Amino acid sequence: MDKMIARFSTQLEEALGIAEKTTIKKHTSPYRSIFISGLGGSGIGGNFVQELTREHCKLPIVVSKGYQAPAWVNKHTLAICSSYSGNTEETLSTFHQLLGTGAHIVCVSSGGKLIELAKQHNLDYVQLPGGWSSPRACLGYSVVAQLGVLRALRLIPGKLLSQIKGAQKLIVKEEADLKKKALKIAQFLVEKTPVLYTADHNEAVAIRWRQQINENAKMLCWHHVVPEMNHNELVGWRNNRPEIAVIWLRNKDDYERTSIRMNINKEIVEHFTSTSIEVWSKGKNQIERAFYLVHFGDWVSYFLADVRNVDSIEIKVIEYLKGELAKV
Repeated sequence: MDKMIARFSTQLEEALGIAEKTTIKKHTSPYRSIFISGLGGSGIGGNFVQELTREHCKLPIVVSKGYQAPAWVNKHTLAICSSYSGNTEETLSTFHQLLGTGAHIVCVSSGGKLIELAKQHNLDYVQLPGGWSSPRACLGYSVVAQLGVLRALRLIPGKLLSQIKGAQKLIVKEEADLKKKALKIAQFLVEKTPVLYTADHNEAVAIRWRQQINENAKMLCWHHVVPEMNHNELVGWRNNRPEIAVIWLRNKDDYERTSIRMNINKEIVEHFTSTSIEVWSKGKNQIERAFYLVHFGDWVSYFLADVRNVDSIEIKVIEYLKGELAKV
């Protein structure tokens, strides 16, 4: 896992090359919506696309992480099916439902049934490099490939892909410092339950941290966003919770009122837990800051697995679940 995490900057560079060469057939109807289907490490890519393009893409983007396509999908929808393995059960189910909607379907995968079906139905697809044992380590491929699809269709400006290059350079520059800080934070989290709080426009980053802590470190974790958590979860901070470690994922460009709220929230929460850590992003734009925090969190999850003496790659319980499902 450490070798795969260390290759993240190289992965971004490779993914950018794929995105820049992506061509998509012209659809017969104008687009009015974008639908993305994906689960786990492939699904989180859709969350990032949704957040990173919201100031640039004029169409609504909906990310689905289940078996079914919504009723509103039609010939005016761009539908992206994302599965690194190409064999994700839920995504394949959604794909088959999309076939009858008239939507413009684009598949993003390293192979498997999804690419086979795309070829069979003469659909657009973006094929990712294979050989990665953990799809969750392929986030760069997933996000950048989907951005490449949107750029090829002129739904987002090309500058977003240029910012990916900036993110790649930033990560290379900050790698050693990131690892040093990540190890320190991982040591704070041992024997704790991590709770992640961030601004609403940064939720994909918090989801990524949570999922990586779940899978790599084999720990429960939860997240929430500000200001929404101020209307519910904040009331739950009522008693001393020394077993909880709170991590505040922050950006200097967070909306002013949201930033003020987070400062007040931090003051409140610190009455009930002594482990409260701020992690500030670096970067000149949202893409750079998001990928900086992603890479930071990936290292935290790896070091947390290491200090807990667990295998960061092993996912036996998921494999057991899939095996049981296959019997039905």
